[in-house]
Amino acid sequence: MNDWIARDEARVWHGFTQMASYATNRPVIVERAEGHYLIDVEGNRYLDAISSLWVTTLGHRVTELDAAVVDQLGKVAHSTLLGNGNRVVIELAEALTPLVPVDDPRFLFASDGAAAVEQALKIAFQYWTNQGISTRTSYLAFGGAYHGDTIGSLSVGSGGFGTDVFDPLRFPVMRAPRFDDPEAFVVAAKLIRDRADELAAVVVEPLVQGAAGIVTAPAEEFAVLGEACADTGVLLICDEVATGFGRTGTLFASEQCGLQPDLMAIGKGISGGYLPLSATVASGDVAARFLGDDLSATTLYHGHSYQGNALAAAVALKHLELIAEWDVLVNVRARSEELRSMLAERIEPLSAVKEIRLQGLMCGVELHPGDKRGRKVCAAALDCGVLLRPLGDVVVLMPHLTVGTEHLEIIVDALETSILEVAP
Repeated sequence: MNDWIARDEARVWHGFTQMASYATNRPVIVERAEGHYLIDVEGNRYLDAISSLWVTTLGHRVTELDAAVVDQLGKVAHSTLLGNGNRVVIELAEALTPLVPVDDPRFLFASDGAAAVEQALKIAFQYWTNQGISTRTSYLAFGGAYHGDTIGSLSVGSGGFGTDVFDPLRFPVMRAPRFDDPEAFVVAAKLIRDRADELAAVVVEPLVQGAAGIVTAPAEEFAVLGEACADTGVLLICDEVATGFGRTGTLFASEQCGLQPDLMAIGKGISGGYLPLSATVASGDVAARFLGDDLSATTLYHGHSYQGNALAAAVALKHLELIAEWDVLVNVRARSEELRSMLAERIEPLSAVKEIRLQGLMCGVELHPGDKRGRKVCAAALDCGVLLRPLGDVVVLMPHLTVGTEHLEIIVDALETSILEVAP
């Protein structure tokens, strides 16, 4: 293992990772996977309790998803979507159409969530300029928000994660409070109504602020936000990169919140964790504002080389079918209640635990501040054969949507053992 870590450290630059201490923080070097487990180069097995950073939904090496990739390889791996189409991409867009909570949707594909948010911001801005309105150039976002690490998505995010160095590059936004402020949505709605003439759009993570440490808000509190946008014409952008595709117990969290976004960013779980894929979903009304003469200024001059990759689209299409066939959402809701009960009985009473937040199979166990407690708990969990990841003092549990009761028991056992070892 040490040889592989040394080779890794010598040539690979890992995101959100201090490379000077990478080798001493117990990295796992994965070679292969089976079902819910990752297997390292020495054959050690780890239950993937973070879904490989929230992207893997049904597990690893799903036979049907493997077959979808192989089948598409026999046709075409990729063809450009800039001015041309691809059959499987069209089929994916058609399959998504009745599922997304967006009226008469159009899909602008990309490769990751940050790019999907960036596209939404650009579309919202040009939506107004295409109508000859030059004053609506600002955005409203929430405290604690995280929307990605490109410059636009970083700007609507609230900072943190060492991003202060990029403050000179970020554009200013209006900022409502974090979700855990009881007045967050009332304040946001007032800002929208008071300053609608300046606002292009509002950006919100429905139901759960993921990177903030799984900070949740009651679904009913989002209503005033949707109403304020509808009344003022301010576009509503729902960032469902983390919450989409069943993670919160419904296919999209916006459904629980009663929100119908004008623009929506989807990603992470869209391809079941197989290949990079995301999309910006625009309503028919928004898309119509970009129609005009060929090569005219109303055109959205934006696109990526690998936009609408055929391999990714094929596996995403099969993934949608399996979510329905396997009753995945039913499993998410059932396992969520089991996990809630296990955590209440065994984890919540521990003195090191400050708070537990759970929505569907998105869970954050917040520890009282200590010397890198979150990191140390996750390192200790490796000895129990469970892969976790901290967000500061919050230990994130994000098992696959097909997880069973027996897997939850393993995760909670490892979490309890590790917390007691680090902070008895």
